[in-house]
Amino acid sequence: MGTAEYGAATWKSDLALALLAALFAFAVNAWAGFGQLTDAGGDNDNLLRLVEVRDLLAGQGWFDLHQYRMGLEGGFVMHWSRLVDAPIAMIVIAASALTGSRPLGEDVAQVLWPALLFWSTLFFTARAARSFGGGGAVLPAILVGAAGYYFIGIYDPGALDHHNVQLMLTMASLALLLEASARRWAALLSGLCAALTLAVGMETVPYVATIGVCVSLLFVADPGGERAVARDFGLGFAGVAALAFVTTVSPSAWSAAQCDAFSVAQFVVAAIGGVGLAAIASIEPAAGSRRRRLGSLAALGVVLGVVVVALFPQCLSAPYASLDPRLKELWLDHIDEAQSLFTLLVRDPARVAARYATPLVAIILMVLRLRRGGWRRQDSLVAALLAVAFVVGAWQVRGTTFSIAFAVVPLAAWIAKWRARAEISSSLGVALRLAAVWLVSINPVWTGVAAAASVAFEKGKPIADGGTADKTCEKKASFAPFGGMADATVLTISNLGAPVLAYSGHRVFAGPYHRNVAGNLLALDAFLGSADNARAIVEAHRVGLVAVCPGNVETMILTQKAPQGFLAGLLRGSVPDWLEPVSEKGSPIELYRVRQAG
Repeated sequence: MGTAEYGAATWKSDLALALLAALFAFAVNAWAGFGQLTDAGGDNDNLLRLVEVRDLLAGQGWFDLHQYRMGLEGGFVMHWSRLVDAPIAMIVIAASALTGSRPLGEDVAQVLWPALLFWSTLFFTARAARSFGGGGAVLPAILVGAAGYYFIGIYDPGALDHHNVQLMLTMASLALLLEASARRWAALLSGLCAALTLAVGMETVPYVATIGVCVSLLFVADPGGERAVARDFGLGFAGVAALAFVTTVSPSAWSAAQCDAFSVAQFVVAAIGGVGLAAIASIEPAAGSRRRRLGSLAALGVVLGVVVVALFPQCLSAPYASLDPRLKELWLDHIDEAQSLFTLLVRDPARVAARYATPLVAIILMVLRLRRGGWRRQDSLVAALLAVAFVVGAWQVRGTTFSIAFAVVPLAAWIAKWRARAEISSSLGVALRLAAVWLVSINPVWTGVAAAASVAFEKGKPIADGGTADKTCEKKASFAPFGGMADATVLTISNLGAPVLAYSGHRVFAGPYHRNVAGNLLALDAFLGSADNARAIVEAHRVGLVAVCPGNVETMILTQKAPQGFLAGLLRGSVPDWLEPVSEKGSPIELYRVRQAG
């Protein structure tokens, strides 16, 4: 593809098209009243990120990632990165200064930050599509990408979780790498984005590793065109990994390996891998022949393997291998985004279409392209990331966010191909095929099909109450009673942990985070045991309030597990004398005050 495809004019037009799409999505959200700001939809991570930003602005240390208001006394250390907290906090500071209101400043940040990420992700999607399928693929990429990203929901107002940041950075790394052979500095910037997305969270390890392997293998196959790309990518990756390490990890923790967060383990692997790749690409004896390149890279891979096995063997186990069995049974196994494709096929087959259809279509397109011959470097990069993302999505449904995004690139090229045919042919058949290609490529179409199928499957079942009652306790208004009470420790289920922190000054034991083992187990002991056992826990830990959400799925799971337990008793109306009901009858959250002794 010629260098004209990467000129300044195309860069500006792609940015403008992405901006128009982002502004349209912003207008739709504004017309709807930014409802996500008052109804988080059960997304604990977005709320806890807001709490984390507030803590940072209130003076909590940059390196101090404790969540002091969750867990046992003293809290626990979160595994999130300050790299996401910092820009959100800066927007809050600027917006608060302009409006004179901190709450309004927070609202501005909750709206502006996801919108900016939506815009930038669309831009890099358009750049990737241009590199892959030419200028004709840009508009389809913008439309298909915008529709897919909007309905996935990770760019909704209030979406402060780091998954949208990771998707943007991963797409940026891909787009820059696709044009690296024709654009100076692109490979260096691609390595920078790959290191940043790794520093933000470990969920993108499969994609970062795939990009690194692709860069290495392309260098083996074509040293003339890929040597500088491999060198610059390696330098950018290692350099930014080092910078992220020293700026986000406390010097006192430099020797502590953490498998679920960026630490010395990830830094050492990134530094050795990046510097090693750059060195092999730069030294003639190592890069002189295909056999030498392959041998040198294989040796580098062996070194990385030995380092991990010798120094960080704990990171080779499954992510939740050491999780307490009770938490796995009563929490992890019920996390919606952690379900596998095979589980969905059994429990929720209609949802499979919404999450796996467009990636599967894109994979079929890539297989057909391979069979026809003429395979290019762009095809290798896109196909590898798409395949890995599909496998990750089959393991856990959360991975489909990335496979849906990567699928946009070949789907946009497919649409561009049929648009070109339609322009030179007035055939009704071509027009119908073009329409079908558009429909098949747009993820929300499959979401609609899934919704229709779900209704068909559930035909005959009782229709859910269409009222406005917040049965699952996800709306901000449901937590208003907490604000009028003196700060206390609240005993409640994990699904209510983050909202209590975000909407009040209270603290909680439970929250859906794998590091909060002790706090979650304590809450389980209290709710699943007898009322007397719960009272002992309440008194030992000076609990002031007990909050129950009868309609929340977690409440139902716990009451089914222990039908004679403390929580089940409260739902039956069996309130022990050491608790005083303080909420109105019929409230989404049943609130009880602990009576003080004497």
